[in-house]
Amino acid sequence: MFLRVIGRPLLAKVKQTTGIVGLDVVPNAREVLIGLYKKTLKEVEAIPADEGYRKAVEHFTRHRLKVCEEEEDWEVIEKRIACGQVEELIEEARDELTLIGKMIEWDPWGVPDDYECEVIENDAPVPKHIPLHRPGPLPEDFYKTLESLQLSSTREPPPAVTSSESQSKE
Repeated sequence: MFLRVIGRPLLAKVKQTTGIVGLDVVPNAREVLIGLYKKTLKEVEAIPADEGYRKAVEHFTRHRLKVCEEEEDWEVIEKRIACGQVEELIEEARDELTLIGKMIEWDPWGVPDDYECEVIENDAPVPKHIPLHRPGPLPEDFYKTLESLQLSSTREPPPAVTSSESQSKE
């Protein structure tokens, strides 16, 4: 009991470097992450509850917060979240907070119900203000391969490959 309470913090590994230029070690990364994740969950509440962005942010933030609250060791946190080093997670959380502010400002979910989007179908003339993308022609080999596949599909199917045959080809 004594070793768990007193000894664990003393025996914890100290990270010397992140190995990433410009990304310094954060000695109290767990506490920083917990604070950022709680702030993220509070700020994302300003976004309508039925929006996909809010649902996604709440889902992964709750998961990451839970991991940080359950684990003390930064190595275990990194391993369980599996999205980089804790210092990278801190940068991601800060970026997400910035994005939440931008999303609230941009209000992409605030499209009026009566808004009509211009739809261009098939060969209808494209208005000049819309960029036109016409893919180039496909290589001649594509058409030859397609034709041979169509011809072979009308014939009987090729024999099935057995497991011993597939191993011998590799």
